[in-house]
Amino acid sequence: MRAVDHETPVYLHRLPVPGEDRYVCLALVNTRFTVSHGRVDLLDGTEAAHLWLVRHALLPDRVELGGRQPGRLRALREALRSLFEARTAGIHPPAEALDTFNAALAAAPATPRLTWTAEGPRRADVPDAGDPAAAALSLLAEDAADLLTGTDAGQLTECAAQGCARWFLRSHGARRWCTTKCGNRVRAARAYAARKAGSP
Repeated sequence: MRAVDHETPVYLHRLPVPGEDRYVCLALVNTRFTVSHGRVDLLDGTEAAHLWLVRHALLPDRVELGGRQPGRLRALREALRSLFEARTAGIHPPAEALDTFNAALAAAPATPRLTWTAEGPRRADVPDAGDPAAAALSLLAEDAADLLTGTDAGQLTECAAQGCARWFLRSHGARRWCTTKCGNRVRAARAYAARKAGSP
């Protein structure tokens, strides 16, 4: 799979997918996608995984990733793909995917805390920050658990455009593509196929 130079437009100008602004777990799942020149993996390597976590405010820039941590992030991504597929198909997910997800969920157990903001006191569950990388995995898994068990789960869908593997939240029931770019690509391919079929 092709690694990405994070200074190229592929990363910086990729169209956002509906739902990523509300669920960072969707952004994680969508770190593997296809563009005209091939498949792209935004987590390919330790530096890329670190950059992604920092850009999504899940890890302080000064904290380095090492050992198995980048692999665990990629494993969580693939487990989430399996869980999303199972949720939309109404089937039970593979046991391995569920185990990987639950391990991430338990990576930094949350501790109840009382916080005090301008609006007053409120209870918050704060993940253990002793291992920031584990805390990032736990936060991603919690976010996914909220999505999978909440009212938005019924809107979760995979883009129907051939070659696109991104997941998004449908804004209406008829929506099939993650972005207008994918929709336009599908319509253009259909128009081309129709012209080709109609030519003598």
